[in-house]
Amino acid sequence: MIYLITGGERSGKSSYAQKLALELSDTPIYVATARKWDADFQNRIDRHQLERDERWTNIEKEKYLSEIDFSGKVTLIDCVTLWLTNFFIDTKNDVSLSLEEAKNEFIKIAKQEGTLIIVTNEIGMGVHAETHIGRKFTELQGWMNQFLASNADEVVLMISGIPVKIKG
Repeated sequence: MIYLITGGERSGKSSYAQKLALELSDTPIYVATARKWDADFQNRIDRHQLERDERWTNIEKEKYLSEIDFSGKVTLIDCVTLWLTNFFIDTKNDVSLSLEEAKNEFIKIAKQEGTLIIVTNEIGMGVHAETHIGRKFTELQGWMNQFLASNADEVVLMISGIPVKIKG
């Protein structure tokens, strides 16, 4: 089963996804895709880790999620935007290559027999990106979201903390 939880910034995506994971399993896995860019980001990571109790297995994985064994487990991947950023930076902002690499990783993890809860952002619904690179990343995010949604069993759009099921 693949759940995709999407929405704007601070819409309640992560909270909803964590609650769902705990409803589906007493011992879910949390995969954090953030790269530690600086001290502020490390503080954010530390704060998020403290929000999860001993029921969670925390794994930090920047890109190659298929190296994790998801078989028979409930796994929350948070989030696609940070995950895509890692591909985008490492490919020197090549949208096509980033999209291809991310899709290939997703296909590998989707083949495993487990439950995936994937959190992503609808960054194209907000303010128009000011820079060319920002607009390229918004395109990448939008195309990846479409791919994920087409492969998900259930898609939930979070709006102001309210889940709206849009597929499934």
